[in-house]
Amino acid sequence: MSRKTLNLDEYSLTLPITQAARRTAQQFANQQPTPERAEQVRLNTLCVLVVNDYLQMMDIATDLRTGDSWNPVVRLCADVADLELPGIGRLECRPASLDREICYVPPETWEERIGYVVVQVDESLQEAKLLGFVRSVVNEELPLSQLQPLEALIEHLAPTAIASPAPELVNLSQWFAGIFEAGWQTLESLWNQPELAPAFAFRSSNLIEENTNNQQELTVRRGKLIDLGIKIANQLVVLIVEISPQANQQTSIHVQLHPANSQNYLTPGVKLIVIDRSGAEFLEAQARNADNYIQLQFRGEPGEQFSVKVALNDACVTENFVI
Repeated sequence: MSRKTLNLDEYSLTLPITQAARRTAQQFANQQPTPERAEQVRLNTLCVLVVNDYLQMMDIATDLRTGDSWNPVVRLCADVADLELPGIGRLECRPASLDREICYVPPETWEERIGYVVVQVDESLQEAKLLGFVRSVVNEELPLSQLQPLEALIEHLAPTAIASPAPELVNLSQWFAGIFEAGWQTLESLWNQPELAPAFAFRSSNLIEENTNNQQELTVRRGKLIDLGIKIANQLVVLIVEISPQANQQTSIHVQLHPANSQNYLTPGVKLIVIDRSGAEFLEAQARNADNYIQLQFRGEPGEQFSVKVALNDACVTENFVI
């Protein structure tokens, strides 16, 4: 082992690559026109997601979805692996080959970057090694010997790298024990609210029904009133979440969106979106004319995080969950 490799090993950090990260990377790769571009995008995406996990561990706020690497149009024409740090700037997360002592940095990433983190992804895509950091680059080949430890990255970002408050998570596992977060009500209590009763009565046959079957008595459902904003009149909706245990420790999750404010139909165009922990949207339903509800269903594993977003035009409300 060379001295250069030994030094890298002394301050590099190995992190696991989550199943959700591999799923997102594959989704982005499938959108590419050639196998070469697909592999490039897959590695870029994995690098961004691993760096994102590291920064979140360090309580540094990130925003995956605002970077060019999350823009499908930009991914088709540019070799980018940027990660947005709100209020700070964009950090480039470059993949490095396992058998080379340099990292390729494309010219399109030389500007509008606050730094560069070099990442090695193993061949199995099960883990990645964060090798180090540099503040800037001046050519396409960055020698790995020039990398600084990750501590230098944290020092470089401080004191501006103040994390935004972590989102409150609705713990669905606690629902099975009868513990519910504020705002999540039984369907009966929602039904009895004057502003909701007429609309609910109109479509009661479409609601997620209480099941009295003894085999499914662990099924739990709650609803929450969602306000899409004071700028949009009469846009109260009801989000209903039902969970039930499945085989292999999985949980079935069923979400529905219903109109409120005595409206019989959802506003056309309102969306119900499920987002995984990486920020990728993997399920979506959109209301059409005369839809009195929309719904989505999926399964998850213990500890898995996801979000449900209700959106209409520029207004949106997001609820964050952990199974």
